[in-house]
Amino acid sequence: MIDLKLLQKDFQGVSTKLMRKGVDALLIENLKNKNEELKLAKVEFETLQAAQNAMSKEFGIYKKEGKDISELKAKVDANKVKIADAIEIQRIKQEELENIAMAIPNMPDDNVPDGADENDNIEIKKVLTPREFAFTPKEHWELAEQNGWIDFERGVKLATSRFSVSFGMGARLERALINFMLDFNRSRGFNEVSVPALVNRAALEGTGQLPKFEDDLYKIDGQELFLIPTAEVPVTNLYQDEILEESQLPMKMTAYTSCFRKEAGAAGRDTRGMIRQHQFHKVELVSLTKPEESDKVFDEMVACASDLLSALELPHRLVTLCTGDLGFGAAYTVDLEVWLPGQATYREISSVSNTRDFQARRAKIRYKDGKKNTMVHTLNGSSLAVGRTLVAIMENFQNEDGSIDIPEVLKPYLGM
Repeated sequence: MIDLKLLQKDFQGVSTKLMRKGVDALLIENLKNKNEELKLAKVEFETLQAAQNAMSKEFGIYKKEGKDISELKAKVDANKVKIADAIEIQRIKQEELENIAMAIPNMPDDNVPDGADENDNIEIKKVLTPREFAFTPKEHWELAEQNGWIDFERGVKLATSRFSVSFGMGARLERALINFMLDFNRSRGFNEVSVPALVNRAALEGTGQLPKFEDDLYKIDGQELFLIPTAEVPVTNLYQDEILEESQLPMKMTAYTSCFRKEAGAAGRDTRGMIRQHQFHKVELVSLTKPEESDKVFDEMVACASDLLSALELPHRLVTLCTGDLGFGAAYTVDLEVWLPGQATYREISSVSNTRDFQARRAKIRYKDGKKNTMVHTLNGSSLAVGRTLVAIMENFQNEDGSIDIPEVLKPYLGM
């Protein structure tokens, strides 16, 4: 959630940043007005409470002096009714403000480039040179079917479209990739955690998926439980509504989970293959840091994901997302896009974001900074999407006869 105190202090600056991200000016003005209404409601309550305290003191004096207290008692009783009304008005104004604030995205950092969509993202650098093929490379779904690694029809048979079943070496490679990624991340100082695949509404509100993106989530009927869209949600919310010790930071974690997304806003995109599925495996990086350390940790997370791709011998590039492509909770994001020779293009395989204190404010994650409690910064990033990594291996390591070589770093995980 954006800092409402900052909004009061610098309305023009905050609104300018939010409008860079496409937030309507009227919505921002409404947020400001609701904030002012809440302030006035609090002042009214405090005024009535002060009057109540003053009359309570008078009671003691009247009794001591033997004065008639009937008139004063009537005033006190009437003021109590006003206080009860003021408390209810304050509650309503607080709820109205929070409902608006929860639907407003994070402010972009000043160094985020302006742009409308992914076409305006800026390339930072390329890593590794794509292989030149002496034949026309196939796309991953052809290779998957030819080698018997992935069966898309049986995925539909068991569930619906955008589900698949892995067999044999395809299934073994997925498991090898998960183990390799977790080991690699642990070697970089990320502590491995295992978390539930179901979370409650508060957790999804904390990281920003709710209330805005409820249509993209799978909800358990009759319960306030949702299948996770990413491990970012449960791992970040491990410390929801807690005050950490400064010595615990930075807290760097990695987790493997299955992820579930309806992809409601992606109709017609990547309908073939494994690029965009309703259920997929992913290894995630999550960090909680002090504000002054978050940029350093962000760079470490980007380097970790990039080096992991390099270890797998997969050419990739790093791009800075523009304002129009930046996620709801992100202040700054770098995407890692892997080269897919079958498509002759780079496709996203990891997205590393610094949300600053946006998620921490929603989830109430703080740390003791001397005598005061301060919001942590939260960061998250894919490391990596397992299915897309398998796709990249199939396309980059294919041979002319359709067979697929195995990256050297994975061979020990496969008993080779």
